[in-house]
Amino acid sequence: MKPNPVPPGPGQESVWDYPRPPRLEAVDEEIDVYFAGQGICFTDAPLRVLETSHPPVYYVPPDSLEPDVLEPNGSTSFCEFKGDARYFDVVVGDKRSKDAAWTYDNPLPGYEAMAGYIGFYPGRVECLLGGEAVQPQPGGFYGGWITTAVVGPFKGLTGTLDW
Repeated sequence: MKPNPVPPGPGQESVWDYPRPPRLEAVDEEIDVYFAGQGICFTDAPLRVLETSHPPVYYVPPDSLEPDVLEPNGSTSFCEFKGDARYFDVVVGDKRSKDAAWTYDNPLPGYEAMAGYIGFYPGRVECLLGGEAVQPQPGGFYGGWITTAVVGPFKGLTGTLDW
């Protein structure tokens, strides 16, 4: 299936204008993350990764998290651009969200600035970007953040893996 990009409106970005390989950039956007009714992260200094066909993926500085909400769980993955990632469960009281966050401890060249920053899956915790509730990227594997500021179609649904 060939994608038919949605034209962006005023103040919007199209994921089809994003580069490949992905670009890492610092942005001045407010991020709030909640789990089990508790705020676990607040920052206005995130990084984001932009990649063709994907909504932006946001990463927060580790010092923006509340203490003891991330529990390493031994899960890992590999990105051809960023390198090896390790995963965390988000834990608040007796509530747990499995594999809800990840980090790149030693990212590949070009992505060094994101070392130790934390990404969150918006389908596994509640994420707000500039006060707007974030929708998760389709498919469950990718960690993109969908808001009204970005248009697709987005990679992740059945039939989109070759995009």
